[in-house]
Amino acid sequence: MTTPFPFVANTVLTAAQLNAITTLPVNAKTANYTLVVGDLGQRVQMTAAGSTTITVNSGIFSAGDTIWIQNMGAGTCTITAGTATVGTASSLALAQYGGGTLVFQSASAATFFSQQSATYGTATGGTSITPWSAGGFSYNGMKFTADGVLTVTKAGLFDVAVIAGGAGGGAGGSPNNAGGGGAGGVALSTVFLAATTYNCVVGAGGASQRQGLGSQIGTVVGAAGGGHGGGTGSISDLPIAGGSGGGGRATGFTAGGLAIAGSAQGFAGGLGSTNGGGGGGASAVGSAGNVSNGAGGAGVSITDYNGGVSLTVAGGGGGQGSTAGAGGTGGGGAGSTSGTGTAGTVNTGGGGGAGATGGAGGSGIIYIRFRV
Repeated sequence: MTTPFPFVANTVLTAAQLNAITTLPVNAKTANYTLVVGDLGQRVQMTAAGSTTITVNSGIFSAGDTIWIQNMGAGTCTITAGTATVGTASSLALAQYGGGTLVFQSASAATFFSQQSATYGTATGGTSITPWSAGGFSYNGMKFTADGVLTVTKAGLFDVAVIAGGAGGGAGGSPNNAGGGGAGGVALSTVFLAATTYNCVVGAGGASQRQGLGSQIGTVVGAAGGGHGGGTGSISDLPIAGGSGGGGRATGFTAGGLAIAGSAQGFAGGLGSTNGGGGGGASAVGSAGNVSNGAGGAGVSITDYNGGVSLTVAGGGGGQGSTAGAGGTGGGGAGSTSGTGTAGTVNTGGGGGAGATGGAGGSGIIYIRFRV
């Protein structure tokens, strides 16, 4: 039994009606609908095979008013802000059997408290990756090797791998001096993206002894560019911090640059000692420049974002030494004894190797995937 709500003055309720006080009336809808004052305290239930909307306008409800909204249909029902604002920590797009409570903070602002977990969305843009499976799930996805626009066609969750540009290797003013370039930062995250467009910026690699540039998806998630390696003897040529830090120079046995975000995006560069230290990588610090050379720190595997194809990114650049420092796995460039260091690999965020002239850092890349 459903209680005859809202109550009317002088109405006499039976015991059965009073016992059913928590059973709210159902206001059934099958097409796009705009909430009205009569929906207060009811369940607005959408049942439609295709996509629908429930629009929320201002000046109709008051602070503290609540409405339960549920979707019984196969089509997605999206709670849409009309002239009112609607916030949520989850998703306003309700899949079949999704629902929650709309609570008004004022006549013009409401919050939706969802009773379902956010589902994965869909998007287009960049270069499509052949669909693949990982961890028991099927995925579609894309990558951005240069700046572009991501268009989210259905709001929801997305797994993203944002790799910034690697830094250039240090330039050695004396033999065996310079440190390798730090790898670009790597940000791996699952984020909620609304159905709109996002500018994707892919960071460029730094030139000799220059910082790499950051990569980002709109203002939602970003990664810091790598820190360049140390070089000639002036104070301004010390290694610097970045997504991963640059290798220290041998002059003064300089410590490597730090990772800006700790180990969240990368690691520090190696200590400059007898030779230049290796640049930091996404999964390991650069090696110290002891005895012969400083190898770049190792990168990180992001195979599950790349269609199942094996891929490692963001290796640190090798230091300059009597034996050239090896580049870290994941696109890090090798150092040189007296020539130009090897450049980091394009679209890996690898750091450049050190040398008389530092090798350039590799540009970054962005991967985005969603479950299907």
